[in-house]
Amino acid sequence: MTATYTAGGPGGSGPSAPSFLQDDPHRPVVRIGDTVRRPLHAWSATVHELLLHLEAVGFPYSPRFLGIDADGREVLTYLDGESGGAAWHRVVADAGLVAMARLLREYHDAVRDFRPAAPAGWAADDGTFEVGELVCHGDFGPWNLVWRGDRPIGILDWDYVYPGPPVHDVAYALEYVAPFRDDRYSCESLHHPVPPDRRRRLETFAGGYGLTTVDGLVDEVIEQQRNVWRRARQLAAEGRQPQLAWQESGVLDLAGERLAWSRANRHLFG
Repeated sequence: MTATYTAGGPGGSGPSAPSFLQDDPHRPVVRIGDTVRRPLHAWSATVHELLLHLEAVGFPYSPRFLGIDADGREVLTYLDGESGGAAWHRVVADAGLVAMARLLREYHDAVRDFRPAAPAGWAADDGTFEVGELVCHGDFGPWNLVWRGDRPIGILDWDYVYPGPPVHDVAYALEYVAPFRDDRYSCESLHHPVPPDRRRRLETFAGGYGLTTVDGLVDEVIEQQRNVWRRARQLAAEGRQPQLAWQESGVLDLAGERLAWSRANRHLFG
């Protein structure tokens, strides 16, 4: 559950001319040259420490953190490619679906032993690591990947990372790529040419990630839908944006309806 972020496209009328990648009054994102400027959150220092770790271990798919500019915005390297709404086409075919799953596994391997020292905390999470947990991306959907053809070459929007079991990221992604949506929405909005074989797609993604069984995975997706909905409502209650705007516009009510659909239609996933 996220606002749309667009990575591709021209960078303005000159090499350093600002251009909006996300023209959202609550969270404007601007490209200047080869950098992206984004507003800070209370927990941004934790995110920055994570990005510095990924750079140090040679993980090539995350933007590099370059510091804070004079306007108090974080400065990241720009990742060139397709993202946002254009990305949904990329995961309809198996090649993109599997590539997305493999990228998630690579990310998890890169952060398996990482523990941040920053006291800034996390978004709507107490920050406690249990055995077997790692720093989940927390928003690993097709729109937050940068694509070149059917290959993802970058991961965007790290604002909602949190400590959790790796399967949380797997389940979050599967809600959107299986997808846990009805046939009409899958075809009209997610670009599936025919109603998707949800069980096969779930198994394909799980296999690409490296899971040897999908037992319990459907329930994990439904539980993760509930958790994401809960976190968004908590952030809205704290007055955080864009979650407050989502609450006021009915987006969070829609998320609750989609959770109810998943519960009623879990038989479609085997």
